[in-house]
Amino acid sequence: MLFYSFHSQVERREFGGADFIEIQYCRLAKGTSIRKIVSVDAISHWKDDSLYICGDDMERFYQHYGDIITGGIYNNGDCGPMNLWGINFYSRDQANNMIERLAEKKPPEYQILCRWLRAGEQYLGFYLLGV
Repeated sequence: MLFYSFHSQVERREFGGADFIEIQYCRLAKGTSIRKIVSVDAISHWKDDSLYICGDDMERFYQHYGDIITGGIYNNGDCGPMNLWGINFYSRDQANNMIERLAEKKPPEYQILCRWLRAGEQYLGFYLLGV
């Protein structure tokens, strides 16, 4: 299994480890500056509606999703490929484009990520938060 979700912190802790990539909705208001969106202070880890990838699966995740989940904005304001060790922000438009690419390429478990991205349509976008 590549993607995990947990209904509580207790459930996540029982699963074991703290070595996860977290894919989390960006709940900030429309019009928020990009500087604030990618600031460390804007991030609150371990949301119950996030998707998680175990650290042991990072290489596999990057291999299958690295060319689809790209173009994110980093904490320093730069933009580039997926950074598995930091903050990556993707806008709602980018998420919609990713849904299309996921449906075309069909990487392992892509339906889970597509469903999650669609469920977050009301949000500004999403974060991929590295280890």
